[in-house]
Amino acid sequence: MPVGLIALALGGFGIGLTEFVIAGLLPQVAADFGVSEASAGWFISGYALSVVVGALGLTAAVTRFRRKPVLAALLVLFIAGNLLSATADGYWPMMAGRVIAALSHGAFFGIGAVVAAGMVPPSKKAGAIALMFTGLTAANVLGVPFGTLLGQAAGWRATFWAITVIGAAALAGILALVPSSAGEREEAASLRSELRAFRSGQVWLSIVVTILGFGGMFGAFTYIAYTLTEVSGFAASTVPWLLIVFGVGLFAGNTLGGKAADRNVDRTLLVVLAVLTVVLAGFALTATNPVLTVISLVLMGAFGFATVPGLQMRVMKYASGAPTLASGANIGAFNVGNALGAWLGGITITAGLGYTSPIWAGAGITLAGLAVMAIAAAGARRSGQRGDNRGTVQAVEELASR
Repeated sequence: MPVGLIALALGGFGIGLTEFVIAGLLPQVAADFGVSEASAGWFISGYALSVVVGALGLTAAVTRFRRKPVLAALLVLFIAGNLLSATADGYWPMMAGRVIAALSHGAFFGIGAVVAAGMVPPSKKAGAIALMFTGLTAANVLGVPFGTLLGQAAGWRATFWAITVIGAAALAGILALVPSSAGEREEAASLRSELRAFRSGQVWLSIVVTILGFGGMFGAFTYIAYTLTEVSGFAASTVPWLLIVFGVGLFAGNTLGGKAADRNVDRTLLVVLAVLTVVLAGFALTATNPVLTVISLVLMGAFGFATVPGLQMRVMKYASGAPTLASGANIGAFNVGNALGAWLGGITITAGLGYTSPIWAGAGITLAGLAVMAIAAAGARRSGQRGDNRGTVQAVEELASR
């Protein structure tokens, strides 16, 4: 594989770390700025909503420019946002830093996937894209726990300084190692043809399931540091190590969920969402028990992220021959779910319902996602559309070739 893919993966690592590490540092950030837990939660919700804007608006705005300079510019935006976060002297400068960094998120992954695919022969495109997204997985499994550990040891600002350095290294790598011709095409894709995908009711149902299914897990995860310390009785110093446990479950679920979805997307999503609802409810009921809490963290990570491959594949499948914009919209939908879960979790805490209330809220959101998924699957069966993945490979290949 070309060495330039490592630079793309490093960029993905930094962006993933920026999005998720704040959850483990939320108590320190809230205390430093003198704001409530719910107000601090908007550092997560605001980021997620800004990703949606960048994934759609910013990507559309830069489609006519060459890919490599666009990726470099996106990383400059990412570096600037994290630098502002690291030096923020108040709540709103911090929020501005989060928003600026988030705008690069969706566009980087969308355009970066095209560039990664353009760096290798057709037979290796999927592997190249997977290698780039390994950076995002590594950010969750390793980056978030150790970023939290760094923040606890040297102050939360140290974590954002470290992310800024990672962004600068990724920028240097892309400028030096990514070929200028990678991902370029002779003619622009038709926006009108891409918009046709949204005529499909199944595409819209899939996007709703993404918002609710992923939002439920993230609602529980956003305030997990408070749950672990205030309910389960763990010391704050153990939170990074517990996040590693969560990351192990995440990695396993993402891998196994993808394999299961390869066989039948709808059946996999129905089963995973049902089990995730039960896991979240069980976690809320047993959060005072440290041993059961650890088990719940593993299961929450596993079943929460087991939904991700299937949700993305389902949107691409029903988008048929024009999956690019629909796929980008679904990336935005994941972050709408992030914002929804964090917002509802913050409301329950503000209402005085305790630090297990975000987990109950997450279970409720996931249950709603399961109901919508059942409706979508039933509609697909009535219309004679199969739940397996015939045609999905074709859609993936088309996406990678653009």
